[in-house]
Amino acid sequence: MDKSEVHIYTDGSSRGNPGPGGYGIVMEWVGKPYRKEFSEGFKKTTNNRMELLAVIEALKKLKKPNIFAKVFSDSKYVVDAVEKGWVFGWEKKNFKDKKNPDLWIEFLKQYRKHYVSFQWVKGHNNHPQNERCDFLAVEASKKPVLKTDIGFEG
Repeated sequence: MDKSEVHIYTDGSSRGNPGPGGYGIVMEWVGKPYRKEFSEGFKKTTNNRMELLAVIEALKKLKKPNIFAKVFSDSKYVVDAVEKGWVFGWEKKNFKDKKNPDLWIEFLKQYRKHYVSFQWVKGHNNHPQNERCDFLAVEASKKPVLKTDIGFEG
């Protein structure tokens, strides 16, 4: 089995909640000099949607199945939902009365392709990759042309 391991750093942002938003991703392969950055901005969204979308988009970038991925996020919403198992209970109830079911369903699809663990990091605490993700997310939200967050705006 391929023991490839990647560290994924993510952050989401919205200026206003809801408001223009974006996400930032930094991916680093463990033991290799490989590092990539990704970001995208949206016209109207929420902070939590961007935090979760960042993780989804990062996992989608993994080309092979069964990669060991450690996700570093400053979002308690995302980290706790997975690490404390809440999302699996929500899934059993078809996400009834939960926000962002479209993203949680997509997250679980991507999550189950790999070995994913989460580590919460304190935001705005001079963590270099987290700071970079925050910068990417905010800058993406300021682009002159922004995508529509279909799940939020319909």
